[in-house]
Amino acid sequence: MPSLTDNAIRQAKRKEKPYLLSDGDGLYLEIHPNGRKYWRVRVWISGKEKKRSLGVYPKVTLRDARRKNEEIRNVLREGKNPFNIGRPDTFAAVAEEWMNTRMKGVRSERHVQTVESRLRRFLLQHIGELSVTNLKPTDILPILRRIEAKGAYETAHRTLQICGQVCRFAIASGRAETDPTYALRGALVPVKSRHYPTITDPGRIRSLGTSIRKYTGTLIVRCALEFAMLTAARSGELCAAQWGEIDPEKKLWVIPASRMKMRRIHTVPLSRQALEVLDTLRPVSGDGEYLFPSLRQGRHVSRNSLTCALRILGYEPKELVVHGFRAMFSTLANEHGWPPDVIERQLAHVEQNAVRAAYNHAEHLETRLEMMQWWADFCFPPDAG
Repeated sequence: MPSLTDNAIRQAKRKEKPYLLSDGDGLYLEIHPNGRKYWRVRVWISGKEKKRSLGVYPKVTLRDARRKNEEIRNVLREGKNPFNIGRPDTFAAVAEEWMNTRMKGVRSERHVQTVESRLRRFLLQHIGELSVTNLKPTDILPILRRIEAKGAYETAHRTLQICGQVCRFAIASGRAETDPTYALRGALVPVKSRHYPTITDPGRIRSLGTSIRKYTGTLIVRCALEFAMLTAARSGELCAAQWGEIDPEKKLWVIPASRMKMRRIHTVPLSRQALEVLDTLRPVSGDGEYLFPSLRQGRHVSRNSLTCALRILGYEPKELVVHGFRAMFSTLANEHGWPPDVIERQLAHVEQNAVRAAYNHAEHLETRLEMMQWWADFCFPPDAG
C-alpha cells in the first residue's frame, strides 16, 4: 500500500546526507542535502536491480510519480525493459544526454568545452553509432592507442575517463549492463603526477615580487601578475575577474559560482597591496567590465600574456608558471604555521561535505584576511616600494 502523503513530503527536512522516503512498490523520494527532492523507482530486471529518476518534486507530483511507476510496472508485466523503450542507446545519443544533464550548467564552461572537444575528436567518430549495450573494450582500446602514438598520454587517460562516465550514465539510465572501460584499467601508459613549476625559496619569492613591479610591459599584465601573486587565485578565474565582483569597502573579491572550477562561490580577502593594485587599475579599466581587459575589445587578458611576461622576466617554463603561484603560497603558508584548513579554503579546494560546502564559502574569512596580508607583506615588503 502507498504510504506517502503530500503533507509528509512537504514537511520532510533536508539532512546532512541524502535519505529516502518510500511509497511502496519500488517508488521512493530521495531527499538531498541541498533540499531538492527526486522521485526514483527501483525495479528488478533479469535478476539485477535497476533505478530510474521520475523527476523532481513538486514539479512531478505524488500522483504523477505513482502514475509513472504504474506505467513502468505494466511494461514489466509484458516482459519488456521499461527503461529502454523509446530511448536511443547509441554512444553518441547517450553522450549527448550525459553532457546535457551531468556537465552543462554543472561544471565550468571551459571544462565542458574540453570534454566536448575530446568526445568529438576521439570518440564519436569511431564509436558514436555503436550501441552502449554492446560496447566492448576492443572497440575503445584502438582509439586510445592512436592517441598514445602521438605521445598524448594524459589525453588518452582523460578520454578513457570520459568514455567511462558516459558508459556508467548508460548503466544508471538502464541502457547498458556493464562499463567496458573498467577492463582497460592499467592498459594505458602511466602518466606521472603533474606538478606546476614554482619557487619556494623565500629570497627568490621576494625577488620575483620585485621583478614583477619592475616589469616594463603593459600596465594591465603587470597588475594581473601582481594580483595573481597576492590572491593565489587560479589563473583562469583571475584573468576574467570583473569589477562587479569587487567590494572595496569590505576588502573582498567575491567570485560567483558560475566562474569557479567547481561551480561554488568563492570569497577572496584583499590585502592592502591588492587594493593598491585595484587603485592603479581603476583609471585604466574601471569603466569597463574586466579588471584586466585585453587589447581586443570585449575580451579579458589571456593566461598566455601572463606566461609570456614571466618569460620576459627571465623565468623558464620548467622553473615557474602562473599557476605555480598557488603552490608557492601554499608551501610558504604551511611552513609558517598557518592552519591547513584556512590555506585550503583560500585556495578554493573542494569541501567533500556537500552541506558544509554550501555554507562555508566565506569560512575563516577574518583569519584568511590576516593570512593574505602576511603573504602580501612577505612578497612585497612595505618598505620595498
